[in-house]
Amino acid sequence: MATHTREKFATQVDMEILNTVRNLAQNEGRQIQSLVEEALSDLIEKRRLNQPRSRVMNIYQASHKNFATLYKKLAE
Repeated sequence: MATHTREKFATQVDMEILNTVRNLAQNEGRQIQSLVEEALSDLIEKRRLNQPRSRVMNIYQASHKNFATLYKKLAE
């Protein structure tokens, strides 16, 4: 696995958002920095492709096995 150079940075975030991220990190047994990195990567992919993230679309496509009829009704 390639090693990436990391750089510290500071910013300000809405307190409610930060508390939610802290709780997510604790519940998932992860560090906040890994959640921030994941969120930034998702944002970059979304903006670069100007479409939904591939991970999200893969999950959506897989859900059609169980929910195709529901999706069709919702589209009507």
